[in-house]
Parts: sequence; structure tokens; C-alpha cells
Amino acid sequence: MKIGFIGLGNVGGKLAGSLLRNGFDLTVRDLDRNLAEPFLNGGAQWADSPAEITSTCDIIITCLPSPAASAAVMETDDGILHAMAPGKVWAEMSTTDEAEVRRLGALVSAAGGLPVDCPVSGGCHRAATGNISIFAGCDRSTFEQMLPVLRATGRRILHTGPLGSASVLKVVTNYLATANLLSLCEALVTAKAAGMDLNTTYEAIRISSGNSFVHETESQVILNGSRDINFTMDLVSKDIGLFQQVAERCGVPLELNPVLIDIFRDGEERYGPRELSPNIIRRLEEATGQSVRAPGFPAQMADHEPEEPGREVVPASAIR
Repeated sequence: MKIGFIGLGNVGGKLAGSLLRNGFDLTVRDLDRNLAEPFLNGGAQWADSPAEITSTCDIIITCLPSPAASAAVMETDDGILHAMAPGKVWAEMSTTDEAEVRRLGALVSAAGGLPVDCPVSGGCHRAATGNISIFAGCDRSTFEQMLPVLRATGRRILHTGPLGSASVLKVVTNYLATANLLSLCEALVTAKAAGMDLNTTYEAIRISSGNSFVHETESQVILNGSRDINFTMDLVSKDIGLFQQVAERCGVPLELNPVLIDIFRDGEERYGPRELSPNIIRRLEEATGQSVRAPGFPAQMADHEPEEPGREVVPASAIR
């Protein structure tokens, strides 16, 4: 099985690294050839265009920063669709719009290919170790065909239903993570202003009903001061904007998400779109004169769990 991987950024590069580490025959491509050098040195091959990578590979994975970037890679004259053929799989691992992935998936299907959206969740540190979670939207036979690849790149793999369902759930979970991040920013700044020790505050949240994955990861780099989770404000804005689009298409009158959008829009205007997303706390630090820092926390998150083959997560309703 030959795998093609397009997009070697913060997440994509780590997912491609898991494939190479687990012995897959890998061909890579990125607009920045320098990002490909570690893979080429490790035995991967290079493709000069998305069409070339498609013509030589059985499964073509895209992991790109926006729906527009995915559309460009798919639909340009030397794009994936130009070389798509019966039986080939296109796996979209980007966080994207479910309507767009269905549109592109229909074009893949028309050429005889098999589309799947399979975004990941859990942070760059877990992508690096192959312990990230993966959602997969496609028919069951395509899921079975993709499963060996997904098991090598992630630990928990959930078949979410038809094409596009994984993208809906990915932006749902990213919305929840964003809401949690902003509430933690308010909690930490308020605790500091109230005179609380921030190491004690961290532990109080961690052992209580207020705990969460976001607290155990992003709160640590906030308190360290690095604020580095390899994710930027423009990407948060993209993700919660996609969630807003899903809700609007479904006629759901959201109340909280528009506030989150406004807060991150303000953060981008103040600090720039490529500012690290946890630095959204600076808005409150500057407003209150507080500095939210504490000793003993890491500058970056690391996954210390041993890598192990992924497994399919089956919803409880399907087991009964």
C-alpha cells in the first residue's frame, strides 16, 4: 500500500511522521520543500505535484490549513482530481467545512475514487506520538480500507457515519475546546486577582468538576508563559467560524459562539493572526494588570504515553 501525504505543517508533519515510523511506503509534498527534507532523509519519496502523488499512490491524504487550500490542491490543473482513478482513496485530515468536503468528495466519487474525511483531535503533542484521536466519515468498506493507516496515526478511531460527519464533529469539539480555553483564561486571571496561588489554583481545577483536557494541556503552557501549543489565533477563528456555519445551515440560533468569534477577532487585531492561541489571555492580563505565570509548568506539551496501535471506538448504542 502506497500512501501520499500532502501538507507537512504542525499537525500534518507529525501524522506523516507516524506513517513513516510505522513502515509505510510514503510519498510527501508541501509547498515548502524544506519541510519534506526530514521525511526524504528517512526514506520517503517526493512528488512534484498533487497529481503526481495521486498517480503513484493508493491513498492520498491531505492535511491543510483551510478549505480553500484543500480545494486548490484538489482542483488545480495538476491537482488530485486530475489523476484520481477508480479504487484510490482521498482522505481529508484537515479541519474543514462539511459541505465543502462533501462537494469535493462527490467529485472524487465521480472519478471512481473513495472519499473519507478523517480529522484528528488531541493536540500536536499526541499527533507526534501516534496517540491522537481520529474521526472518520465514510462508508464502512472505505473505513475498513483506511483502518490500517488510521491505526498507525492515531490511538482512538471513531467511525462517525457518512462523508462529512467527521468534519461536523471535529468543529463541534473544537468549539467546545475554544469555549473551555476562554473560560479558563477568565478563571485564572480572576484567581490571580483574588490573591490565589496559581499552582494551587491549577491543582484545584485539575482535581475538581472544573477539570478538562484543555485545562491539563493549555493551562500549563499559559502558566509557563510560553503559551505554545503549536496553534494560532487565525486557526481558532477558522474552526469556530466553521462551527457557526454548520449551526446556521441547521437553523440553530447560537448565543455563545458569536461571542467567542468576537473575542478571537479582537485578539487577532491586537496581536496578529499568527499569535499563539492561548495568548488570548493577554486581553484580560492587560485589562487587569495581572501576569498569569507560575513556576514548574512546561513550555510545551509532551505526550509521555507509549505509542501503541490504534483501536476503533464503538459507540455504546452499537454494542447492545
